[in-house]
Parts: sequence; C-alpha cells; structure tokens
Amino acid sequence: MSREFAGRSVVITGASSGIGRALAVQLAQAGAVLILAARREEKLRDLAHELRKCAAEVLVVPTDVTVDADRKRLIAAVKERFGGLDVLINNAGVASWAHFKDSSEEILRTVMEVNFFAPAELIRLAIPLLLQGQQPAIVNVASMCGRRAMPGWSEYSASKFALCGLTEALRGELARFDIDICLMIPGLTRSEFRERFLQTKGRAKIEFDKGMPPEWVAAQIVNSLRKSKTETVMGREAHLVLWFNKLFPRLTDWLLARKMRQLYNTN
Repeated sequence: MSREFAGRSVVITGASSGIGRALAVQLAQAGAVLILAARREEKLRDLAHELRKCAAEVLVVPTDVTVDADRKRLIAAVKERFGGLDVLINNAGVASWAHFKDSSEEILRTVMEVNFFAPAELIRLAIPLLLQGQQPAIVNVASMCGRRAMPGWSEYSASKFALCGLTEALRGELARFDIDICLMIPGLTRSEFRERFLQTKGRAKIEFDKGMPPEWVAAQIVNSLRKSKTETVMGREAHLVLWFNKLFPRLTDWLLARKMRQLYNTN
C-alpha cells in the first residue's frame, strides 16, 4: 500500500522546531492538511504563516502534551474542524543527559510524561477519530536509545523503550481497525532538541553538530509512512550500534562500562 498525503489531515506534536518542523514543511509540500501542536505558540504561528504562503491548510493548536486538558483540546479541535483524523505523529520529546545517581525523581517523571505517557494518551484519544480517517496511521518517533539503552541517557532510554513496547503491542491491537502504527528509530540528530535538555552533566563527548539533519530524518519518516513500514532505523551510527549490540550484547555492555570507568575515574 502506498499512502497518499494530499488532502489528508495530519497531527504533528513537537512541530515548532527540529524534526517536527521539517515534517510539517515536507508534508505540506505533499499536500497534507496540518494540525501543528507544541508549547511555543509564536513559533507555531510563524511556521503556519510560512506554510500558508505555499497554499497549505494549517491549524495551529498550542499544546503542552503532558497536560490532559491540552491533549483533549487538541483532539477536540481536530474533530470540530475535520470530523476525523488520518495520521497522528507523536514527535514531541525531551531528554536529560546525566548519570542516574545525579538526577532526580522529578526529571524521571518529566521525561516519562513527555516521551511516553503523552503519546500513549494521545493515541487513546485519537483512535475514535482515526477510525473515521482514510488510510489511518500512527507514527511514534522513538530513538536508537529505545532499542539499546545508553549510559548517561537512563531516563530517556527508559521512556523510549516504553514507547517502542507500546507501539509493538498496539500494532496487533489496532490491526483489526486497519490503523497502521509505524515506529521510527533515529540516531543522533542535529536540532534544537539538545538546547532543551533537562540536565547536561554527561561527560562523554557527543558531537551533536555532526548529527543527521532534521530535514533528512523527516524525509525518511515521510517515506516510511508512505510505505507503511513497521519500523525504520535511521542513520549509520544507529544501524551500526544496533547491529553490533544484536550480535555481541555482552561485549557492548563491557565496552560501555569501560568507557564510563575511564570518564569517571578522572577529575
């Protein structure tokens, strides 16, 4: 099946920057009707203004995905405007880059709320609208860390593992409704995401500037959605790490542990 985008309604969370913004631009170019959701209303409206210059139909719904009332207001706005929904893209995310012992319950709960509970509850709310959609689909943007947890990204890894698990379970549950659910596994991506980390105490050298351009990641997501791919791993680094971990899991653990000892045995 090849999914069409022209005239189809698409909700994108985390649409104000990074992968979400790039998705909005590319789906608008494909003729989709966009519902943009994020906390930063000004950035959303600037993006909507830019897209409307290209004759795109755009609805802006300022949304904090962790707030139940905001999630319900987003879905209600979609129902009122379109009656149904064709695609839900759960893209909003947050991370903390620090060791677990240096973190807090508050940070753990925030990461889980944004990265797992919010998309889970949006899916629950969206299902009745997706049942009214054409070629309905859900896209969950996870991470390489959702398939191989990494030191320094403990809360983030846990939240993305949870999202991957939910996606796999729902794939079977939603099949009877003909709702596709696609899982995206990007590696390191160059975007504003790192500027909003809840903590930045990690010592490992991570070259964020050498990450994948968000436009490239968005193009892979759009292509995967078009083809209804079950799971898509993006980026050479992600492919290499996940391949190596699959073949040599104990060696992977040993190498990561050795690296952490080296980093934290020096002052």
